[in-house]
Amino acid sequence: MKILLVEDERKTIQFLKKGLEEHGHEVDSAEDGKTGKNLAFKNTYHIIITDVIMPELNGKELCRDLRLAKIETPILMLTALGETDDVVDGLDSGADDYLSKPFEFKELLARIRSLTKRQPRQLVTQLRIGDLVMDINKKSVIRAGKNIDLTSKEFSLLEYFLRNQGRVIPRAELAKHVWNVDFDTGTNMVEVYVNYLRKKIDKDFESKLIHTQFGMGYILKEA
Repeated sequence: MKILLVEDERKTIQFLKKGLEEHGHEVDSAEDGKTGKNLAFKNTYHIIITDVIMPELNGKELCRDLRLAKIETPILMLTALGETDDVVDGLDSGADDYLSKPFEFKELLARIRSLTKRQPRQLVTQLRIGDLVMDINKKSVIRAGKNIDLTSKEFSLLEYFLRNQGRVIPRAELAKHVWNVDFDTGTNMVEVYVNYLRKKIDKDFESKLIHTQFGMGYILKEA
């Protein structure tokens, strides 16, 4: 399986990654929640394992952001916070299971098997709306049989739109999730890239997909 491990203790990452890889799993790792979120947005995983107390973005915030973005990958929390209220908070934030430190490695493997068996999910490799199809693994976009060439940032922007289609997305949210910056009202960065994207996926097609909600943001939907 392909696993994302988000943990701020480097020794713990090395230990868990080594053990998981020895059991045949492919592991990506991040040492803070923000980097972990970026990886979760750019790649698809069978399961995400995350600590709770981390710099940049804690595990609960990470879970909430991923669920908000409609990423349904099973999430297993690893933490030294083992009180009942901590467990409830973690599960309410979007985690599927909770494992308190210290733990036996074989129990971690059992939890992984249980989560992926109880909630079998195929990796989502394609996102689509109407006649537009994005292949995440191939990094390709096709609309009405025509290949659309996008830059890396345009691809990330379109992917976020596709994961949140039918919902008005404020400019500040796009800036945070696509560029990982706080929105600055003095810049038109978001508008510029939305226009770039429109020229490529909408301009030559009768049906427009990206719509402006004035004063609110943008929405991806079929007209």
